[in-house]
Amino acid sequence: MKKILFFAIAILSLSACGFNTDNKLSGSGATFPQPYYKIIFKDFTLATSNDVNYNGVGSGGGVRNLKDKTVDFGATDVFLSDDELKEMGSDIIHVPTALGAVVLSYNLDGIKDLRLTAAVVSDIYRGVITQWNDEKIKALNPDVNLPDLKIIPVYRSDGSGTTYVFSDYMSKADENWKNSVGTGKSLKFPAGVGISGKGNPGVAGLVAETKGSIGYLGSEFALAVNMPTALVQNSSGNFIEANSNSISAAANIDMPNDTRIMITNSSNPDAYPISTFTWIIVYKEQGYNNRSEAKAKVLVDLLNYIISDKAQEVAAKTHYAPLSKVAIEKTKVNINSITFDGRPVSAIKIGDDER
Repeated sequence: MKKILFFAIAILSLSACGFNTDNKLSGSGATFPQPYYKIIFKDFTLATSNDVNYNGVGSGGGVRNLKDKTVDFGATDVFLSDDELKEMGSDIIHVPTALGAVVLSYNLDGIKDLRLTAAVVSDIYRGVITQWNDEKIKALNPDVNLPDLKIIPVYRSDGSGTTYVFSDYMSKADENWKNSVGTGKSLKFPAGVGISGKGNPGVAGLVAETKGSIGYLGSEFALAVNMPTALVQNSSGNFIEANSNSISAAANIDMPNDTRIMITNSSNPDAYPISTFTWIIVYKEQGYNNRSEAKAKVLVDLLNYIISDKAQEVAAKTHYAPLSKVAIEKTKVNINSITFDGRPVSAIKIGDDER
């Protein structure tokens, strides 16, 4: 538990280093990529002397803050729908930053490599299956001595991209879930079923301290502190562990130019089925709210740094998966389309004294 709390505190305190306050960037949003952002934002600051402050408030909060123009960028695990894009008031650029996964972590003594299907997970979160030694779970794990212990599902209390990705997969893979729970950043579960935690750190903490619990959370949180995670059955019938290879396999797809695509329930037989891109979102036109050209330039520099080889290597080292070459090439085009008063920011030259 101490490891969980230390990890959560560390990722929630991405503090400023105070180099260049004029061009300091601020962002907010998803907790899912926060451990990755903590490292690469610090590296960017050290390389450029331009500070980046990030607040993990959940994907929904990041989108709202960007819409209110109180941050320079938002972060979300769910791309904006056409209706949401219209509500933003101006064109939005989606910048995929890495690949990750939502895992099902559980607290059962001595049990590893637990196998689960979407149907069983659906029954657990809907209160149909209430004990770990239920016959449906035993049938998937015949060689495991499952305890006669109550199951305590854990879910997010805040609107989150993690919840959306998880529920997007569940709605695709289980008809009962689709018809009764559905897909969204916030979900309504049957009364009396489970407990809730705020953010991925909150869910991780509850699972770690509650015997018999199971919770969905970002893979990086679970893997960083060696929490057990279930093997989830994919659309090919294979039970797959979440790792860099299986997450990358889910992204072996034709990617649209705007990069807005969900990759849950992939048809690839080697893919982990609850995989996702995570995005930073920014306004395409940066000349708003009395922003300076210099600040717009720093933001574009940050976005280009994130998709660089150096930053993508960090993704692979922090339990995420790096972007494919196709995703990076399409993202470069989108970043180059960002403007300031109609001029491409990438073409703006800012003197060192102004940076």
